[in-house]
Amino acid sequence: MDPLSEVLSLLKPRSYLSSGIDAGGEWAVQFSNQADTIKCYAVVSGECWLAMEGVPEPLRLEKGDCLILPSGRSFRLASDLAIPPVDSKTIYRSVRLGSVVRINDGGGLLLAGSRFAVAGKHAGFLLSMLESEQAALRWSMERMMAEMYEGQPGGLLIAQHLAHMMLVQALRVHLTEGASGDANWFVALADKQIGAAINAMHADPAFRWTLQELADRAGMSRSKFALRFREIAGETPMEYLVRWRMLLATDKLENSGDSIAMIAIAVGYESESAFRTAFKRIMGYTPRQFCHGREQIAQTADLGTGR
Repeated sequence: MDPLSEVLSLLKPRSYLSSGIDAGGEWAVQFSNQADTIKCYAVVSGECWLAMEGVPEPLRLEKGDCLILPSGRSFRLASDLAIPPVDSKTIYRSVRLGSVVRINDGGGLLLAGSRFAVAGKHAGFLLSMLESEQAALRWSMERMMAEMYEGQPGGLLIAQHLAHMMLVQALRVHLTEGASGDANWFVALADKQIGAAINAMHADPAFRWTLQELADRAGMSRSKFALRFREIAGETPMEYLVRWRMLLATDKLENSGDSIAMIAIAVGYESESAFRTAFKRIMGYTPRQFCHGREQIAQTADLGTGR
């Protein structure tokens, strides 16, 4: 898979809430407890304000805007930010999945949205790779809202697939248009030369990559490649490679049933001891500690369900 698909695969996103908001008059809704979630919103018609925790300036959303909120921070949507907000749990309490929430009889704002749970063990680590972006995804959002309003058989499933499409499309637009600002993974992947090196690492993570070989893939001298990679991605090429290998290893430990020795070879380590050392340095615990902690969680869940 390409790097974007691989990151989304490790995140294991699943839409467990797809719904619309039809708001009118004066209103404000507070969305709290957003840990390990990705929010994807699209404004079908109307406009509103978005205020996010930790971000000093609010953002005005208008018809055609689409954005992804991957940070897990609390946020507020409102017609006027001076209005005291209502908790989102209150307005969604009696609403079925795939339907439209009406506020004050609606008529002012139509908003299509999905909340994705991310099931990967290190979702927070991977979510830090993703940046919010606006993009005009007209067909997807209008089709999703139509499915919510019409209530036809299979509408919920279609809305969920459309929500996943919106997520991938918005990330793709961000990637193809490039990004600006602080060093981040999307800027690096959008860069033709640095992106070529990242694609090479993702295509064969077990290969014994050297700085020179990656620089050759980028078509740059070794010194210029190392400097540019760090400036754009915020880490060295070798740091990126090791971190990606450890994320792949974590996924294998969690899901494959392979032995630690087999996983070490699969992610590019000739010895289990070298893999253990790298895993402990990057993840903060040994592979066995990770597996033991996962077993304890499973046992606790079994006790809680009476199995």
